[in-house]
Formats: sequence, structure tokens, C-alpha cells
Amino acid sequence: MANYPKITSFKTAAAFRTHLQAQNPDLDLDDAVMAAPESPLAAPYQLKHFTVGNRWCILPMEGWDCLPGGEPGELTRRRWLHFARSGAKLLFGCEAAAVMESGRSNTRQLMIGPASLDPLARLLEEMRGEHAERFGTADDLYIGLQLTHSGRFSHPHNDAVLEPVTAWAHPLLDRKFGCGPQHVVSDDEVKRIIDRFIAAAVLAQRAGFSFVDVKMAHGYLGHEFLSAYERPGEFGGSFENRTRFFREIVEGIRAAAPGLDVATRLSLFDFLPFMPGPDRVGIPMALPGVAEPGNYRYAFGGDGTGLGYELSETFRFLELVQSLGIELVCTTVGSPYYNPHIQRPAYYPVSDGYLPPEDPVKGAARQIGAVREVKARFPELALVGSGYTCLQEFLPQVGQYAVRTGMTDFVGIGRMVLSYPEICADTLAGRPLNVRKICRTFGDCTTAPRNGLVSGCYPLDPFYKARPECERLRCCKQGK
Repeated sequence: MANYPKITSFKTAAAFRTHLQAQNPDLDLDDAVMAAPESPLAAPYQLKHFTVGNRWCILPMEGWDCLPGGEPGELTRRRWLHFARSGAKLLFGCEAAAVMESGRSNTRQLMIGPASLDPLARLLEEMRGEHAERFGTADDLYIGLQLTHSGRFSHPHNDAVLEPVTAWAHPLLDRKFGCGPQHVVSDDEVKRIIDRFIAAAVLAQRAGFSFVDVKMAHGYLGHEFLSAYERPGEFGGSFENRTRFFREIVEGIRAAAPGLDVATRLSLFDFLPFMPGPDRVGIPMALPGVAEPGNYRYAFGGDGTGLGYELSETFRFLELVQSLGIELVCTTVGSPYYNPHIQRPAYYPVSDGYLPPEDPVKGAARQIGAVREVKARFPELALVGSGYTCLQEFLPQVGQYAVRTGMTDFVGIGRMVLSYPEICADTLAGRPLNVRKICRTFGDCTTAPRNGLVSGCYPLDPFYKARPECERLRCCKQGK
């Protein structure tokens, strides 16, 4: 592990404050977490058509345990019921659902289609019942489904065989992932994919979801279109063309599924792709004269260096979001496939990743700071912040501070909920955190599925620790 101080080495909020502000002087944390009803995290949030019961949000994650046809499996059900019991009142997308076979990131990814309609409807009913039984009501529980096409990272038929669908020929990502011009999707096929997003939204509404999330993040197809500066035709080049994919999906959903709310998860900015260096610490990829540190023009929301951000185009996109009547945006940055240290900061690398090139707290502080900039510019948008998990014991205190001071509207958690689904409820009830369940960012929830195993928290969840995949995961990590 790179030599960064562990979170557990900070025994007080004051000690962690000093470390946190060394990464971002504008960021702070509260000395103590308040219980409901006084806690800022317990405050309801009023959307136009719905009151969300508190400020905790479960982020959408990508599963690897659905049935081959895309229906939720028993492990999917277990995970979603944990979301329902977590105490969070905003379930932003629950899970990444592919809108078509060719867009599945793995052969066990959830897919929204006729076969999954009834199973999803039953699961939603069960979730709302569980939540109401535990917390008194589910009337303020807002549940969405994330709609996505994995694009460059599609593995629809074999988890070991990439079948990429790219928005444009990227000089570094094509090299990194073995793609080429032949994988660039045609304009006609783009229009068919747009139709599939719209059809998927109609099914999501029928299943009982309150909203759909049109994913524009993490290097997937929607996100790639935002940086398709060099793509010819009606889906690339100008800002209007690069946002056409998103715009036509949203307009199509409005027409085909009236009454269904639409949200989006957006990578606010991107960096250069990274790769392991000689010591396994991440270093930026480079193609001299084309794409290298200091000269990288392919990052949406980037500052031109590949290693910083500048939000002018991001703001312009959010103006479009508002013009389309969208009020809920889940923020993130970068991609877990090529620069995970900025997207989900961690102290330990996944099996095919790299050691962090910076203190993970810096990555979290960067995300939180960027969301603060967006909130200041768009106070009427409801924003979900991400990147908090690596803060570990101090996650609730930083999150409470961010909500209390108007830096964000919701605190989103992803990996943390896999190991510690009750963290939201415990915080709101004033109970001390269960330190044995706190995610330490070991990365096994990613290493396992990238080796063909089901997703879950193998180090901390006894259920997964007892499964046979746990031993297989240990062997994979040892290179056996």
C-alpha cells in the first residue's frame, strides 16, 4: 500500500480536520453527528412532485449476480432489500440496468426488458414493505432505476471477451482496451439505442419505479458522447451534437412515459487514463504529441492538462438538464475503468488496477469541492454527492457538514452500503458506528466480479465470507 495515513490513525475530528484541510482548505467536518430530528441529514427534501424523507442516498452500483436473462437473482434481491433497510430515503437507480443485450457490462448484469418487468415489480413492492415496516412509512422513499449502455466496456456474451461499442475513436482508451475505429457506433445504431433507452423507461414506469436515471458517467456510452469532439455527424463535434444522445433520450421518455421523473448521474469532469507504473503506483498514460499530461483535450469537464478540471462545459450541460425539466443530478467524476483514484478513492487497488498516486482523502475532497461549485452555480438543482466512502469513520461528520453548509443536498454512499447497510439508520438514530462493518476500501467488491465472481463484500459481510467464491477470490488475488 502507498504510504498515506490510514483513517484509523486519526483519533479525533480535530486531527482529521487538519489532514482533510491539507487536501482542500475549503472543506471541513462537524465535530459530532447529530441524531434525528435535529440532524441536517434527517431533513426532508422537497422535489417538485415528491418529498424525499432524508438526505442519505444509496448510489447505483453495477451488479454481477442477476439471472442470465437479466432478471434480478436471489443475491440481487438480498442487496436491494439491504438498500430498503438502510434508512436512506433516496435510492438513486438501485443498480445499473442495461437497456439492451449489447450494452451489458457483464453476462450477469441486470437488464430491463419484458422478462425482468414482473420480477422487478415484485421486488419493489417487497422493498417498500420492508422499509415501511422498519421506518413507519415508505411514502417518502424515492426509488429509481439507472438506465445504461456500457459502450466501450460491454461484455454481453462472455465476461472475458470485450465487445466494445464506442462513441468515437479515442487515441488512449482504444489503445488501453484494444478498441479501434471499427467499434465506433454508427448514427443509425445510435438512434436505435436511443429508442431502447426510451422503451426501457416505459418498462421501468410499469414496474413501479418513481424515476429513471439516464447515466452520463464513468466512460460508458452516454458519457463518451460528451467528449466526442472529433466524431463527425449529428452526434459529435459541437456541444449541441455531443448532447443530442442525452437530449433525445430525455425528450423521448417525456413523450412515452408521462409522469415518470427523469434524473441523471453525471461525471462532472474527467482526467487522463491512468495505468500501473513500475512500482504499481498509478501514472497517466501518454501518447506524445497527441494526448499526454499538459496536453489532453479529450476530457469533458477537464482543464486541458488531463490532471485538473474546469467546469464551463459541465455548467453548460447542467443548463441543458434544467431546460429539460430535470431537477435531480447524482454527481460523480471520471471512470472506474481508467482513473478510479479520482472516481472512487481507495487505499487498496483492485486486481487489475494500480496503487493510489495521491492520498485518497484528496480524491474525496476534490469531488466534494466540485459539487460545492456546482451547487453554488445551480442552487435549484437537487445534487447528490459521491466519493465519501474512503472517509470511513468520518464519513457521517463530513457528510453532515456538507449538507448543513449547502455544499450538497444528499450524501451518496456506494461501496459502504455493501459492508454496512445500516450506517444511515445508525447515524440518524444517534447510535455509534459499528466500526467492524466500515468499508476499508479493500476493493474486493470490484476484484471479485472482474474475475467472474458474484459481487459483494467478501472481507466484512459474513454471508459472502462463507460462500465458496471467497476462497476462489483469495486465489485470484494471489495469482493462482
